[in-house]
Amino acid sequence: MTHGYTTGTGANPEPAGSYGTPYAGAPNGGDPYGVAGVPYAVPQQRTTQPAPEPGTAPAPAPAAKKPGRDRYLDLLRSIALVRVVVYHLFGWAWLSVVFPSMGVMFALAGSLMARSLKRPAMSVIRGRVRRLLPPMWAFAAVVLAMMFMNGWNPADDPDRGGTWGLIELFNYIVPIGAPPYPWHIGSQSGLLEDTWAVQAAGPLWYLRAYLWFVIASPLLLWLFRKAPWPTLLAPLGLTAIVGTGVVTIPGETGNAVTDFAVYGGCWILGFAHHEGLLKQIPRYVSVSCASLIMAFGLWWASNHLGPDGWDLNDIPLAQATWSFGFVVILLQYSPSWRELPGRLAKWDKLVTLSNNRAVTIYLWHNLLIMATVPIIDLAYRLPFMQSERAVAALDGAYTIWMFALVWPLIGLMVLAVGWVEDLAAKRKPRLWPNGTKRSAGSRPGARAAHRG
Repeated sequence: MTHGYTTGTGANPEPAGSYGTPYAGAPNGGDPYGVAGVPYAVPQQRTTQPAPEPGTAPAPAPAAKKPGRDRYLDLLRSIALVRVVVYHLFGWAWLSVVFPSMGVMFALAGSLMARSLKRPAMSVIRGRVRRLLPPMWAFAAVVLAMMFMNGWNPADDPDRGGTWGLIELFNYIVPIGAPPYPWHIGSQSGLLEDTWAVQAAGPLWYLRAYLWFVIASPLLLWLFRKAPWPTLLAPLGLTAIVGTGVVTIPGETGNAVTDFAVYGGCWILGFAHHEGLLKQIPRYVSVSCASLIMAFGLWWASNHLGPDGWDLNDIPLAQATWSFGFVVILLQYSPSWRELPGRLAKWDKLVTLSNNRAVTIYLWHNLLIMATVPIIDLAYRLPFMQSERAVAALDGAYTIWMFALVWPLIGLMVLAVGWVEDLAAKRKPRLWPNGTKRSAGSRPGARAAHRG
């Protein structure tokens, strides 16, 4: 099960919420503070104050601090996005072990979903779907236009053609299934390699899985509150059935069920984090159990290596157990930062930007990785690149140049279409939402618009 992870040329993700919204993992409705901005774990000292004079109003209570984002979780999401880009660029299988990005992103999304379900379930689902679809439509419009311009006709596709191929185009509008795309399009001597459509559509499996998790979340959260441990561990049991060949479900239906099982444990771990279940367990117990589960995942992987060796994306049960244990440890040690501490503070703007544009970065990064190739190829035409030594030097550093170039391209894409995420979230469109305060202008008393 590679889901398009064939480069090596793998959300938000959860769509990043508006900065300044309550954090899901804290008690008291999302406020990491107890009452009136006072840490809930600290007993309060009584003070004796003189009674107010008759006829005078009591002094106003101090305003409660406005809860903010948990910057630790924001940092995890940013690391996960960077890891996905690096994995798809270099194709290093060991990255799936060092940091299981997809499990982390599903866990963070599950925590945010549990927080949101304090409101009516249908309104929450509508809101999540609304924030997901417009960025996908912008991506699908460009990709489909490129496919059609290269002569692809879904009705004539030898793999998924006919009427069914046309019906499956609906998945570019609402990702309830797998969207159709040609395995080879164009020519190998074209600007993009002839498998570019496969690579471009690869990230869409995440949106399908995310959508199904969102729809199932009201039921999953109800089950979790009724029976937390069976609900938390059930996805691992389901993965042992559908992800090991005990029960085989053919086609994309099987891929969708397997995805749901593999990452379901991480999604429900997000519930456990929000509900405070993980904090009720002694740290040494949870870390020890998580380590045993992770050790089982590595043992299973060692006996079921796929075509890319230790790439856990090809080994469902290993991916499920390793990601589950990894996420338990990350959430158990969650420090709930209000601000990034120490040296991490210098990354604050990039963390804010990546969280506000998580869907855009995730959707477009594969296509942008491929777009670096024709740009770098232009260097071979430069006058000083005509010697064999110069050509060999560029060949040897080709992937490094791709890595250096893809980030400016991602930045340009954030500027070009990232604002669609703001429209989808019913926010004012912003070109570069990195948390920097805008100038107050000439108006006296004007406040800078700042989210984060």
